[in-house]
Amino acid sequence: MTLDLLIFYGSVRSERQGIRAARFVEHQCRARGHEVFLVDPLDLQLPLLDRMYKEYAPGEAPAPLEGLAERVRRADGYIVVSGEYNHTVPPALSNLLDHFLEEYFNKPSAIACYSAGHFGGVRAAMTLRAMLAEMGMSSIPSIFPVPRVQDAFAEDGAPSDSAWEDRAATFLAELEWYARALKAARQQDAAGARSECEAQALVASAR
Repeated sequence: MTLDLLIFYGSVRSERQGIRAARFVEHQCRARGHEVFLVDPLDLQLPLLDRMYKEYAPGEAPAPLEGLAERVRRADGYIVVSGEYNHTVPPALSNLLDHFLEEYFNKPSAIACYSAGHFGGVRAAMTLRAMLAEMGMSSIPSIFPVPRVQDAFAEDGAPSDSAWEDRAATFLAELEWYARALKAARQQDAAGARSECEAQALVASAR
């Protein structure tokens, strides 16, 4: 079954290296037959979060946000590619993800993390787990860490070692299992109710 997958990438720095990992993941998803869209905040130039997408009146959201909203809604699953800034996620990634909420509900996510050093961004991944769960797109059990990302992939995402393709195959197969299972469940129960969402309650109370 072909899936619609969205890849969120989280750096806007001029010398960013993680885009290599994001492009690698994109290529691997396409090779597995999926429809894939790489969301790059450098291209979108979204403003710092003032209002979430749902808080705009119909037709009043900025054009890049409106286009992204349609992509987020129709996706079957998400891959979040994150570096590690001060043991947590890059601010551009948090800003990007925070524009949406209900659009993510009852869909899986997967975390690919990277660093220029030896730890592969795993501390940011632990922060992301809690964040993604609160957003309604809990992450799969496995993560895809990439240490020394500048050496692991070329600028176009080509891997320096074929072992990366083997690791990605296992990682993506796990995401596919969850994405297909949850897609089938959503088709049976379109409501997908949640017992409580703290973020939703905070937004509602501020109106």
